[in-house]
Amino acid sequence: MDRESKAALVMAFLDGCSPADSVRLCRSAGSFVEAAAQAEDYFSSGYASQPGKYFRKHHNNRAEREDRAEQVLDWCRHNQVNCLNLLDPDYPPLLLELSVPPPLLFIRGDAQLLSMPQIAIVGSRNASPGGLGNARAFAAALAASGFVITSGLALGIDGAAHDGALQTGKTIAVLGTGLDVTYPRRHGDLYRRIIDQGGAVVSEFLPETPPLAGNFPRRNRIISGLSLGILVVEAALKSGSLITARYGLEQGREVFAIPGSIHSAFSKGTHQLLKQGATLVESAADIAEQLGGLLASIVPDVKTGQPPSTEARQVLLEAMGFDPVDMDMLVQRTAMPVNTLTQELLLLELEGAIAAGQGIYQRLR
Repeated sequence: MDRESKAALVMAFLDGCSPADSVRLCRSAGSFVEAAAQAEDYFSSGYASQPGKYFRKHHNNRAEREDRAEQVLDWCRHNQVNCLNLLDPDYPPLLLELSVPPPLLFIRGDAQLLSMPQIAIVGSRNASPGGLGNARAFAAALAASGFVITSGLALGIDGAAHDGALQTGKTIAVLGTGLDVTYPRRHGDLYRRIIDQGGAVVSEFLPETPPLAGNFPRRNRIISGLSLGILVVEAALKSGSLITARYGLEQGREVFAIPGSIHSAFSKGTHQLLKQGATLVESAADIAEQLGGLLASIVPDVKTGQPPSTEARQVLLEAMGFDPVDMDMLVQRTAMPVNTLTQELLLLELEGAIAAGQGIYQRLR
């Protein structure tokens, strides 16, 4: 924990100093240390917008603010949390492209993942069974191909995306709370699995920050900012995932959407995105192709690398033969669960081993 992170925390406790103010002053002064020394001249007393003992402002008493900053750094040390400021060489480079990047990031787990190529997968909390299956399958296929899957740990699509990614690769959860606040509570086990399996949980919010409504749009801009592209699986017209997609467009990211039934409320938001220019995708291969083969220069080619489930994949290929088959036929021939089949088929399509369309699968080689 260096002097810059402590200075950024000292500024966070200064009344009237917003994250945007911290970034502006840091860029003007050249460092958080210099910005903190000048900050008292710019801001007068005000009220904190976030409760909690770490977030409570301490007027303009520099000694008290430094004491609070040291408490937060001690908490990070004792809880194996990385505290990165935007001047740190390990700060995610894509976030630096934002007009107002988070001055600080608190990271539990593998902080290096934040600089790896990522795909955000987001969508409705009240998702359909089909939407949940698509989120898991797309996440598993994309994670197997080398992408880190980033989402918000929410119920529904977010949770399914994290779960699918953990089957074949890594995932990052971005929180709208402090790292010590699990929200929703029922995702406590998922939070632990992400860390235990080499992923990361990240937040810009100080410890003890509760799940306030205004925190989640800020979280969403980080989800999109970290990612090369955003996949919206299902979304109602007022879904928060549309905010993530809008941030992505503003940040120059690719936005993808899975089409659904015209009669489903969960498809209204994704169809709106498609009308506005989002890319329609039916498979993980569509996403990899749209991103221009970026991963080919970053991670081993999935066509030559060892797949995560070679034996199951060979059984599936033999069961397919070279005649077109549908899912029901494959279930009968392989006795595999539908979820497993869906994931394997997506991986085979991504590798170019099969073609898929309108529920029919054709082996190519």
